[in-house]
Amino acid sequence: MHDLILKKLKERFAESILEVAEFRKEPTIVVRKEYIIRICRFLKDDPEFSFNFLSDLCAVDWPERKPRFEVVYNLYSISKNHRVRLKVRVDDGESVPSVTSVWSTADWHEREAFDMFGIKFEGHPDLRRILMSEDWEGHPLRKDFPLTKEEVMFNYNKDRPPRIMK
Repeated sequence: MHDLILKKLKERFAESILEVAEFRKEPTIVVRKEYIIRICRFLKDDPEFSFNFLSDLCAVDWPERKPRFEVVYNLYSISKNHRVRLKVRVDDGESVPSVTSVWSTADWHEREAFDMFGIKFEGHPDLRRILMSEDWEGHPLRKDFPLTKEEVMFNYNKDRPPRIMK
């Protein structure tokens, strides 16, 4: 099945494929970010593949690489029982097209990647923090995020002054 996926992608999107790898019989295809929506839509809608489930979308920080980040899309076909992994590389400050128009569940996944890594998703319907508070500075899963001890304020009751944990 993986050979067929790659063959069809190369036929339709030859200029978009940057790299192909396989690990534990699961293919990983690195694609140009400009094509991510078209490729995802094709993989979802093609009846031979039916990748109807975006099981995960996450990011990886490679501070020594250019571009610095990889956005990873783990796709699964429930009816066909097969998987494929897509990756898009993006530098700090660049945005990636949102795939919320393909899978609505991408909404939450993209918000998490935005919150934890600072990766912006162009066309996202509501891109805002999901885990950290709106006033939080920085993105905690970036490898350059400071690991020093910091004061964290917890405000549990409006009638009591906030506690500061050290």
